[in-house]
Amino acid sequence: MGKTDTITKQYMEDNQVFADAFNYLIYGGREVIQAERLHRLNSVAVEVPYGSDGAELPVQKVRDELKYLTAKADEHAAYVVLGVENQDAVHYAMPVKNMVYDALEYAGQVRKAAASHRKAKDTKNHNTGEYLSGFYKEDRLIPVITLVIFFSAEEWDGPMSLHDMLCVQDEEILSLVENYRIHLIAPANLKDEELDKFHSSLKEVLSFIKYSTDRQQLEKLIAGNENFAAMDRKAAMVINACTNSKLKFDLSQEAAGMDMCKAIADIRNESRNEGRNEGRAEGAFNKAKETVLNLKAMGMEPEFIAKAVNEDVEIVKQWMDEGIQL
Repeated sequence: MGKTDTITKQYMEDNQVFADAFNYLIYGGREVIQAERLHRLNSVAVEVPYGSDGAELPVQKVRDELKYLTAKADEHAAYVVLGVENQDAVHYAMPVKNMVYDALEYAGQVRKAAASHRKAKDTKNHNTGEYLSGFYKEDRLIPVITLVIFFSAEEWDGPMSLHDMLCVQDEEILSLVENYRIHLIAPANLKDEELDKFHSSLKEVLSFIKYSTDRQQLEKLIAGNENFAAMDRKAAMVINACTNSKLKFDLSQEAAGMDMCKAIADIRNESRNEGRNEGRAEGAFNKAKETVLNLKAMGMEPEFIAKAVNEDVEIVKQWMDEGIQL
């Protein structure tokens, strides 16, 4: 696992951030899912494909983060399983990857139901189909929802569904192939009004990533958002890892607040330095052209002028022919 993968995984382990992501996905930003009702699950799925006689090798997959949500605070039964996959690069087989994750989760639920019936010794009075599968007619599965969070300022240009990956476009054939879709949060695709639907530090993280390639917009974003003044440590680490910003945070401190004032100053100073460097470069360029024209007026040959200004002869000839006025 790379450094960015580790940092984003640790960040998404936070129940507040995790709940915020799924409240956006499922409820359009309404805070329905409460962080205290989320409980972490083992993210390693090891299952023998459903229907196997045990001869095949088991399949193992490791999710980035997996949690179950309880219906009420005083109940222990989950009513939905939520999984997150963090990406800092486009995965061009994401629909298949998520489909396998979810299928293994459902297979695990079937296996656990069968084990529960065997443990309770309630196998009598059930038909052959129930006995063979271990999954009884009245049994029900818990829904599984997987969300992909793209921690990058790039556009997601990968497939959004299984049909997008298929070589066949025959509608009659496709109508018989289940179109497994991915659920995606990608900063580049989020409008400002959509970013306002997030209520945790995920809003600032996604906003920073979205505008990380636009220095002016980024400075405006940070200066106008008081939440950047005291950012939590894990969120600051995600920003640095995913945008390669090299912002100066004291990441050795465990305090909840991470002062962004130094980061804002760094952005402004970098912008000023870039402007100064561009100005110096343009000034030197204009000075060289001016020297070429002056030496031309003195009757100097292009080869001599090129050596004098340390420039390519063909470029010097072009400037001389065009008679550039500065």
